[in-house]
Amino acid sequence: MKKLHTFLVFSFLAGMIALASCEEQRILFEGPAYVRFTDTTLNFKESIGRMVEVKVHVVGKPLNQSVTVNYTISGNAREGRDYIIEGTKGTVTIPANKSFGTINVRLINNANNILNSQEIIFTLTNVSSNELQVGSGRDNIIGKQLRLTIQDDCLFSGFYTGSRQGGTRTVPNVEITSQDCREYLISNWNIDIFDFNAIKPTLNFIDNGDNTLTIPAQVSSELSTPYDTLRGSGIWNPQTRAILLNVRIKVPLSATKDTVITVPFTFTPR
Repeated sequence: MKKLHTFLVFSFLAGMIALASCEEQRILFEGPAYVRFTDTTLNFKESIGRMVEVKVHVVGKPLNQSVTVNYTISGNAREGRDYIIEGTKGTVTIPANKSFGTINVRLINNANNILNSQEIIFTLTNVSSNELQVGSGRDNIIGKQLRLTIQDDCLFSGFYTGSRQGGTRTVPNVEITSQDCREYLISNWNIDIFDFNAIKPTLNFIDNGDNTLTIPAQVSSELSTPYDTLRGSGIWNPQTRAILLNVRIKVPLSATKDTVITVPFTFTPR
């Protein structure tokens, strides 16, 4: 019993020492409070199809009044041709009692089939509150700058809403991608012709360079025979940027004969 009592006392003291050690290692923020970019680099394709949010936040306790942070823009990306700043350019507001403000950047898909990239460099310059500084570390350099890289994309790459002629529904977030700006892959879509239970076969098509498209003969493993072989043609409307694909599909006509039907699909850019 005496040994057990000694063991329990020792265990209790060891636990208290470990707890005290943890308390000593706890790091508390003591300031000075500052504003910074949440990220230092961002990378997006120009065909992303949604707003790019560049976040600025307060490191420290949020203030009970709104804060205005000023910034400059440099880099080789061209405003109005590669991107647009939504809202007031050069300032971002962090609302009262909040930690984050947002610079909204809309990328422009100029789709010139030149696969290069451009950069927007955001630099924080000053903040409206005397309780905050811009950036931290030596020369306040930490968090002061963000580099947004815009990656060029192919002519038809991006996100679309898909529909078929005579269909009763549309399919959002259809993605079209390419590695060489000639052959494209459509994914995230439901062909929705013969009640395929929402399976999503992929489809390849080729840009002929004259606004016409070719769907080469291809077999979709996600479709059951005899619907698995697809081919066809299409066109691209340079004004609306919509894609019309006429997909030819072999279907059974009888127990001994098959026929081919053509089903038009339209893909409208988001």
